[in-house]
Amino acid sequence: MNATDIKTVEDYQKLVEKLNQYSHDYYVLDQETVTDKEYDVLYQQLLKIEASHPDWVRPDSPSKRVGGEVLSGFEKVTHEIPMLSLSNAFNLEELQAFDDRNQKAVGHPVTYVCELKIDGLSISLRYENGVFVQGATRGNGTVGEDITANLRTVKSIPLRLKTDFTGEVRGECYMPKSSFEQLNDKREAEGQAVFANPRNAAAGSLRQLNTKVTASRNLTVFLYQLLREEPVTSQEEALESLKQLGFRVNPDRTVTQSMAAIWTFIEHMTEKRHHLPYEIDGIVLKVNDVADQQKIGFTVKGPKWAIAYKFPADIKETVVREVRWTVGRTGVVTPTAIMAPVHLAGTIVQRASLHNVDLIVAKDIRIGDTVVVHKAGDIIPEVTHVVLEKRPKDSQPLEIPKTCPACHEPLTHLKEEVALRCMNPNCPAQLVEGLSHFVSRNAMNMTGIGPRLITQLYQAGYVKSLTDLYRLDEEKLVSLPGIKEKSAKKVLDALKDSRKRPLNAVLFGLGIRHVGAKAARLIAEHFGTMDAITHATMEEVEQIDGVGTIIAESLTTFFSLPESIEMVKEFEKIGLTLTLKKEAVDTSRSNVFRNKTIVLTGKLANYTRPELKQLLTDLGADVTGSVSKKTDIVIAGEDAGSKLEKAEQLNVSIWDEKQLEARLKDLNHE
Repeated sequence: MNATDIKTVEDYQKLVEKLNQYSHDYYVLDQETVTDKEYDVLYQQLLKIEASHPDWVRPDSPSKRVGGEVLSGFEKVTHEIPMLSLSNAFNLEELQAFDDRNQKAVGHPVTYVCELKIDGLSISLRYENGVFVQGATRGNGTVGEDITANLRTVKSIPLRLKTDFTGEVRGECYMPKSSFEQLNDKREAEGQAVFANPRNAAAGSLRQLNTKVTASRNLTVFLYQLLREEPVTSQEEALESLKQLGFRVNPDRTVTQSMAAIWTFIEHMTEKRHHLPYEIDGIVLKVNDVADQQKIGFTVKGPKWAIAYKFPADIKETVVREVRWTVGRTGVVTPTAIMAPVHLAGTIVQRASLHNVDLIVAKDIRIGDTVVVHKAGDIIPEVTHVVLEKRPKDSQPLEIPKTCPACHEPLTHLKEEVALRCMNPNCPAQLVEGLSHFVSRNAMNMTGIGPRLITQLYQAGYVKSLTDLYRLDEEKLVSLPGIKEKSAKKVLDALKDSRKRPLNAVLFGLGIRHVGAKAARLIAEHFGTMDAITHATMEEVEQIDGVGTIIAESLTTFFSLPESIEMVKEFEKIGLTLTLKKEAVDTSRSNVFRNKTIVLTGKLANYTRPELKQLLTDLGADVTGSVSKKTDIVIAGEDAGSKLEKAEQLNVSIWDEKQLEARLKDLNHE
């Protein structure tokens, strides 16, 4: 279907419905029924039609998902049926007492539905004749806030159902662990305060006044409560009805009368929780039969027929041995606590980022302190607090550096940031980090040139800028410790091959603040040449869908510097690709990745997820987010979860990192 094929409003509506179905398959059913490329083509057609016919635009159009609305505040919403809280249980004895009370109230054994307690933000969604009309927070249970505009950006929330359902559904909005890590990495690089855990990140995202920010946070939902005129007879029926209506329902649950079976389920999920792509903090037990629920009744605060078993916190004590200050590519100076090794949430932990000076001062962390550590969102080691009674008598407050640990220039604490920042553009640590970024896989992909070699080259005085890399020769390389002629040849070959990298890779490799791999690709595709990018105005950059004011300002500021323009001229002389052309895949070679649909899951030792996705895409693969019958290969690292299980069920080819490296090595040698 081309834009020119859409002649009537009916054609437009069919396109909206088709795109919404694809999104439903992907974000709700975890099934990919169309490739990203095919979806993007249809979506661009949709945008063109809506620009030409604004009167056709439907409230459930996918274009409504991207945000852009700036809110003045949040209005209050009164819940007709209060959103009540649950009482907690912390051991088997308390669960048994809960069951005993329920059996006494109804006079017979009780069946329970056990559901995962998602650690997010409780939300309420109201629909009229199948159309999403209002979304609200729990608030105090009686009065919440209207966050409809922000919830419209959450792709797993249907904007229009396939039935004329009128009623209310409730559930949990949360941030996946992977999105939480990416968000905190980005905020830390920008000198902003990081979120303590995914729940806080989700709550902060839903209360953004700029809906475009919410849209960028990759939130999702699980629904678990159905409120409508035709009552259901059980909680299990309610969950199945929600699923049939098109809502995302968590499949991990069990229905049983046996307290032994319930405890087995709890123990199983206690182990499995670290491998889930989202955070849970317990298991919710609900009496299944609605008639039994009514007999058991409510307290003022919540239902007596439901209880939340809370996982015991996995926290440990350890000792802070030292604090190291490191300088990143953007000049942010980050403190890291080096601690006595401790086993925590399945891994050995001995380092924890202290993020910034404000956090150190607030928690009064000192060398020699005994501290309590946990994993925020089961992911990031974090110092919770200091055990003051174990503090050494000769303890002194931690000395905050006033000068950069790398170049010894004065550090700056900018008003809008919580981080210390080195402002020296010639800071060796920043230069080394910038060079390491430039040669990385997602940028110029210089295989064999890593941070260690970059440091050697810098210390030897051979490389002080990006263009200096291309002035290296065999004589300089073999003069370095550990570099022989064979290694030197590989380095020179990598430098030669990097000249073929696409424009977006060169742009990303420059390390311009806020310009990540995705933004670099969007900018390169929009302007087509580096010359056009260097001469672009801020207004022109802002017009690119997916590129905001912050990125536009950073890009244009970078290219307003004479040294940046001079560097681009040097790149041109060197022969780098400064016009848009996709890397051609050599058809004479047996490329096992070409035209394959690949899914990545788990943690890999030698690649970040974005780096590997870019590498495989450059080799002609289609890297997707979910496993389906169309998936050819699943590349699984450590702690691979549900995607690996689904791949095994569908008999999809599964590779570990060693198999991946072997295939890449074979490809490079052919």
